[in-house]
Formats: sequence, structure tokens, C-alpha cells
Amino acid sequence: MIIYDDNFSWEGWGGALRLASGECRLRIFDLQKEKADGPAYLKPMIVIVSDIPESRMSVRSCTGHIATNVARQFKIEPDRMLFIEYYPETAYGEDNEHIIPEKYDVVDFTWHEGRAIEPRWRPLKAPMLDVIKEIIKSD
Repeated sequence: MIIYDDNFSWEGWGGALRLASGECRLRIFDLQKEKADGPAYLKPMIVIVSDIPESRMSVRSCTGHIATNVARQFKIEPDRMLFIEYYPETAYGEDNEHIIPEKYDVVDFTWHEGRAIEPRWRPLKAPMLDVIKEIIKSD
């Protein structure tokens, strides 16, 4: 069940200059609120972030800051959250003849004093990739 689907803004750490502040698309799903007879998930809170053209910062460059803010604002226990960066398929070239396929990256963090630090990226693989694609499609 989706509990949030909108743009999400975060404040940077640059004071008046607003360094590292930005905006992204944020979707939060709570798999615990899905079918009662379905599987149990160790990380039922699925957080999916994507870049948006209006932002001055990329999701990848601020991923720890975003994860920290999302966990705090939505009261998500970090150990129960699967944090995913989503990059849609893009085409480039004179006639858009080159394709970069869509990509889902899981970001694992070390959590220290309520802050997400030391991000480590890895590709999301089946069967969880199939679950994520299905819940995105259904909402």
C-alpha cells in the first residue's frame, strides 16, 4: 500500500546558500498493509527516490541526507526500510538511437545517531525487483 507519492524537498547544510538542498520524487510503500496472507518482509517499508528535472541536486549525491530526512519525517525505523534509487529508461543521440535501460539500485547505509552515512549501492535483483515493479504498477 502506498503511503506517500509526491515530490519531496530536503534542506541542505549550507545555511543561507542552501548548499545540497534539493527535491526528488518520493514514493513510500508499506508492504505490511498488503494482503494479510502474503509473505512477511524483513524490510516492509519500501522507499523509492528518483531525480526530477527541477532539482539542483541529484538523488545519488545526497542519498544519505534524503534517507535521514525520510526516516525522521515519516517515522520509519531504518532497520525496516529498503531504500531504492530508481532511474527510468533514457534515450540519447541524434535520433534517440541509444538507450540506457531503467535501473533500480538498493542503497544500504550505516546508521549512526539517527543519520544515514556510508552509502553502498547494489543492483536490486529478482525476486525483490519483481515485487517492487509489481507494487509500482499496481498503484
